Amino acid sequence: MSSRQNTASTRYGYAAMNTTLREENVRTNHGMRQATFEERGLRYAGELAEKNCRGLRRIVEWNIDHDIRFYRITSDLLPWYSQYAIDDLPNGAAVREEVEAIGALAASEDVRLTFHPSHFVKLASPDDSVVENAVVDLENHGSLMDAMGLSRTPYNAVNVHIGAHYGDKEATGRRFCENVGRLSESVRSRLTVENDDKSSLWSVPELVDAVADEVGVPVTYDELHHQFTDRGLTRQEAAQVAADTWEETPIIHYSESRRLHEADPTVRPQNHSDYVRGPIRTYGTDADVMVEAKMKERAVLRYRKREQERDAGAADHLGSAD
Repeated sequence: MSSRQNTASTRYGYAAMNTTLREENVRTNHGMRQATFEERGLRYAGELAEKNCRGLRRIVEWNIDHDIRFYRITSDLLPWYSQYAIDDLPNGAAVREEVEAIGALAASEDVRLTFHPSHFVKLASPDDSVVENAVVDLENHGSLMDAMGLSRTPYNAVNVHIGAHYGDKEATGRRFCENVGRLSESVRSRLTVENDDKSSLWSVPELVDAVADEVGVPVTYDELHHQFTDRGLTRQEAAQVAADTWEETPIIHYSESRRLHEADPTVRPQNHSDYVRGPIRTYGTDADVMVEAKMKERAVLRYRKREQERDAGAADHLGSAD
């Protein structure tokens, strides 16, 4: 593991919406209700998919212009994607062209793209129909990453939670690992699993023991979640234990409780703040940091600016001391 501490080279990212471009109505999550899909079908789904993909390309370009090279794509990119393949769409060629262009742009500009499927994706459920739905959803994410030409490694992660214990955590862990075996290489090669934010659920060391050591799925360390499932580990210890499960550059999720920013005891401590104050630490892991803040790219830019000003001030202080 690298001994490098935080430096200006730490790569910060954000998820899904770009609040700046949203003001220009650039979105990647145009969708529709089931009744609309049943009424308007693949043609309308294709129109929305193409619009979303054009929005995604615009966001990736904006990110590159602002030197943000880590980004989590919304899982709503292709509406009702479980019901069709890209080439089934009347405009499938245009959608595929957009998707391939996004992947080529990411490759040429060293942009790390990931997914984080919703909490409804429950791969460890004892209900096989729920598991089957989870497998379908995950396969859709894998096929989309393949269409983009992204690496079949956790560098381009599809990150999930176990998210429950179903009354028997040991059996749940075994089910999760067994169901990983139901996934194609497209998904399995990219899968990562994240620690939870409730004390009864999954901590970093539990995920390492039950999942990473058993089936080789890397553990994503979430710093805010760790406060609720620390199991006696410091933040540094948990981050390093999680990072040791990665062969690629690890990912750390960083957020701060809205309660700390607003001093409002009625706010759930798990709720994310608009911006982050930091300091954001990677604990010598060289991890990329996904900043999970409500103000998205603005939070990243504000934090990075403060970090640069702090570093410049420290350099000036050293210079004056000389």
